[in-house]
Amino acid sequence: MSGNHGVWRTAALTILAGSLMLTGCKRSQPSGKAPQENLPEVAVVVVQATPTTITAELPGRTAPYLVADVRPQVSGIIQRRLFDEGGEVKADDVLYQIDPATYQAAYSSAKAALARAEASLRPLQNKAERYKELIAINAVSRQDYDDILAMCEQAQADIESAKAAVETARINLAYTRITAPAAGRIGRSSVTVGALVTANQATPLATIQQLDPIYVDVTQSSASLLRLKQRLSSGQIKGDQANQAKVRLLLEDGTAYPLEGTLQFRDVSVDATTGSVILRAIFPNPNELLLPGMFVRAVVKEGDNEQAILIPQQAVARDAKGNPTALIVDASGKVEQRKLGLDRAIGSQWLVSAGLTPGDRVIVEGMQKVRPGAAVKASPFDARPQQPANAASTAPTTN
Repeated sequence: MSGNHGVWRTAALTILAGSLMLTGCKRSQPSGKAPQENLPEVAVVVVQATPTTITAELPGRTAPYLVADVRPQVSGIIQRRLFDEGGEVKADDVLYQIDPATYQAAYSSAKAALARAEASLRPLQNKAERYKELIAINAVSRQDYDDILAMCEQAQADIESAKAAVETARINLAYTRITAPAAGRIGRSSVTVGALVTANQATPLATIQQLDPIYVDVTQSSASLLRLKQRLSSGQIKGDQANQAKVRLLLEDGTAYPLEGTLQFRDVSVDATTGSVILRAIFPNPNELLLPGMFVRAVVKEGDNEQAILIPQQAVARDAKGNPTALIVDASGKVEQRKLGLDRAIGSQWLVSAGLTPGDRVIVEGMQKVRPGAAVKASPFDARPQQPANAASTAPTTN
């Protein structure tokens, strides 16, 4: 019996050892595919070609629609200032009054000289009429008759000269009343009552600016202008002349100007120092919100891209050389790195010019957890902002 018991014990130990070896072999066998629940999860967006309006945001400054410097055209002492600084003036409003005494005297003297010249002409004309009758009967010489005719013509010329002097004196007298050359808002006065001003002096007495409408001069690099023309000619961007002339404006604080402007022209030459061209737009300014010299940003429409590829800006990274890259999930569920060509930012997205095609799945969230070649679990990206769990109710509680 003891011999049989030993045999059975040996057989049991053999079966147990075989089971342990089989279990160890199964555990040591590597699986061909990792479990789905152990893969890192990433959020992706599917690239789609969408029609997009292409705009350029260009820096610029406002400029008055009209600028007129007020300068005296005769010399004298300022007697009165007849406008309020910073107020509105109309064309031909009297702004300053120069002491007119000397110019009034010159005007009176010129009128007297004209009267004297006209008075001297009458006896010469009468004498010429008598000589005309006497020359017919040879009572006077031909030379005397010619002399009297010449004297009449000279007296007539003196009258014309005196008339011109009267007109000059009248104009100078009128210039003592300095008027507004144009309508608009007038600035501060550079002189006070009692100041001596000179004709056509370099320093203006005041400056009038018309602010409604108002110009906006913006700069655009010649390279971007050339690139735009190439895309329009190739058909990548479709131009619309009616809409391309419309311009929107962003103020210094980032707010949008409520009224739309119109593009007037692009300059025909490139500034050699900056490599840019000037674009001028005109904006209505009824409330005078825009003042000359303000820094603004003009949003100019360039055209429409019917096959634009846009991805969130957070999906773009930079390599060691600064080149833009993105991670995509390929058909096998593995991560692939792509080099991108970026055109410009449109809102919170990048306009991609190269590197992506419609249907690509671009990783937006979870890029830090993966690397190229790794298998991932992809889920759709939700672009809506996440609300904190404790922010469901912000109203104060009452007991």
